[in-house]
Amino acid sequence: MTTDHPSIDQAPPAVQLAVDLIMLLEQHQLDPAVVLAALPIVTRDFQRKLQNQQQAQQ
Repeated sequence: MTTDHPSIDQAPPAVQLAVDLIMLLEQHQLDPAVVLAALPIVTRDFQRKLQNQQQAQQ
């Protein structure tokens, strides 16, 4: 099957990571409601890490 979309290898790193995470979550057959409930927790954690990283660079 041919598509007009670039290969995942040529996608931006964030898209590549998103695809990997989706595949990982699907392989574990997790309840979508649980995944969606967990994502804001993960987001807050990484936002905090990013803030700490930015503060350390100042």
